[in-house]
Amino acid sequence: MPNLIVETQRLTHKFANDEIAVNDINLQVPKGSIYGFLGPNGAGKTTTLKLILGLLRKQSGQILLFDKPFDSNRVASLKRIGSLIESPSLYGHLTATENLRVWQKVYGSPNSRLIEVLQLVGLPNVGKKKASQFSLGMKQRLAIAVALLHSPSLLVLDEPTNGLDPNGIIEMREMLRALSQQQGITILISSHLLAEIEKLVTDVAVINKGKLMFQGALPKLMEMQQSTAVHLETSQLEKTILVLANLGVSAEIKNEFVVLPHLPKEMLAEINKALVLESIDVYRMAPTQNDLESIFMDMVNN
Repeated sequence: MPNLIVETQRLTHKFANDEIAVNDINLQVPKGSIYGFLGPNGAGKTTTLKLILGLLRKQSGQILLFDKPFDSNRVASLKRIGSLIESPSLYGHLTATENLRVWQKVYGSPNSRLIEVLQLVGLPNVGKKKASQFSLGMKQRLAIAVALLHSPSLLVLDEPTNGLDPNGIIEMREMLRALSQQQGITILISSHLLAEIEKLVTDVAVINKGKLMFQGALPKLMEMQQSTAVHLETSQLEKTILVLANLGVSAEIKNEFVVLPHLPKEMLAEINKALVLESIDVYRMAPTQNDLESIFMDMVNN
């Protein structure tokens, strides 16, 4: 078993109305990973992260951080964790440096660390600009800078790209990748957008309605990709259907394409020959794959 930074064992949590928010969750976050915790809104991601950070009282199950039970090592564990849960908590009337100085007194960090973390998150030259004047992306970066002040081993981020424009998402992704690779920080990041997160993470867990649907390395999830159909574009769609029927292949017309089931390449070559012999022009024959977003949605919906 890999060295785990975070591990939960049968973690379960109910709200006051007996609604089960987290149901028997067993997370395993390897050291040095960028761990994507994925699921639709309301799936239980934020509740799980709050339990891991002690922001909610644990009801059932076990939480281990850095190979030690969280219950009996709470203070020591939290000293090694930086987090951003939900929206950034910043003082709008203060500059970036002034915001950091508030937390510097709590953490006892040296003055040099303020400059370091602003450089790490890409905010080295914001000067006297107030935090209230920052864009959402800049506020997210500053909140992460606060989380990095005490040089944590683990960074926990809850939907850090929410509300960001495409450029902001790319910048956030590059920043987090650099933190992992250059600083050796393990990152646990939640999101409801697989297409966005798959470009960043090394490991993935998928949660829905409080239940863990999948957990493992990203390549393991990608292995679930498979060819699902072949889209055929021809000059005579109805006649194409008849030719395919004579070959024993069932097909249907969708959005100006003839859609076939997944077939061996040898059979596709035979179909192409038969169509040409019937004077049907073949413009395109393209196998399609279910992308990771589709796999994610299948897990969630089924």
